[in-house]
Amino acid sequence: MTAETADETPYRSGFVAVVGRPNVGKSTLINALIGTQIAIASSRPETTRKAIRGILTTEHAQLVLVDTPGIHRPRTLLGQRLNDVVDESLADVDEVAFLLPGDQKIGPGDKRILSRLRSDFATKNEDGTWKWKVPLVAIVTKIDTLGRDELVAKLIEVNEFADFADIVPVSALKDDNLAEVRNVLIEHTPEGPQMYPDDQVSEERPEDTIAELIRGAFLETLDDELPHSLAVVVDSIDYPSDNETGAAYDGKALVSVSIYVERDSQKPIIIGKGASNLVAVKKKLRTPVNRIVGCKAKLDLHVKVAKGWQSDPKQLEKLGF
Repeated sequence: MTAETADETPYRSGFVAVVGRPNVGKSTLINALIGTQIAIASSRPETTRKAIRGILTTEHAQLVLVDTPGIHRPRTLLGQRLNDVVDESLADVDEVAFLLPGDQKIGPGDKRILSRLRSDFATKNEDGTWKWKVPLVAIVTKIDTLGRDELVAKLIEVNEFADFADIVPVSALKDDNLAEVRNVLIEHTPEGPQMYPDDQVSEERPEDTIAELIRGAFLETLDDELPHSLAVVVDSIDYPSDNETGAAYDGKALVSVSIYVERDSQKPIIIGKGASNLVAVKKKLRTPVNRIVGCKAKLDLHVKVAKGWQSDPKQLEKLGF
């Protein structure tokens, strides 16, 4: 490509909703595309609770990736709020990336999401086909688990499932075909200006990013024992400064964090024997938290009980939902 033709490449930018049923690899894919941890990746369904926006910037494009909480039938007020978050995050997108796991058959959850996307983004033609208002791209995840014949069969199944603008297989964990996913998403994004600075990778506040990292670390550390009703709030980030002049000086920033569970009996699970779980989480997150706050930081973790918070409107508001 000559310098002249390179200059003619149009700049593309837009919002891409990353949708799929719980645990299909939405967060893993977003983190892999951006090259840093923005969203919690966990084997637990319904891990993502906020429409986290990761920002991917290349020479000729900027994609804002909106990680939607898994669309599901709500069992609690929290579940309903998560579905409301999906509504908001789908409202103004320019493209939809529909993730379908390569290691599982297309099921009722996928059909429900497709029906939902059609009601938001498509109109039915007289011949029964659908006309999409925004490009719908299928991303077949976890292809590292498939043999060649299985992958071909899966791609045929996906092709027959809906009228996709493109179908791209990927293994985000193995970094297999990731560049192709990026290129296809950019190709289907409209021309438009750059919206965020080159070095910005998330729209989240530092407090929200740290809270999500802490929740993700507990999900990983405790796995099956962890109550699903865990909420994390960063109460404050205090940078070292002189009391009288307010001038900053070298030292550790203090990150004060409240970790909420629903019952007293859940507190020991979070804390661990001799506070072992708290220590493990602090150790694991030392480097990422330092990076987020821009200096060395000390995590001050406090475990608290907020009885039945998942179904209490006041508590949900207090906890940021």
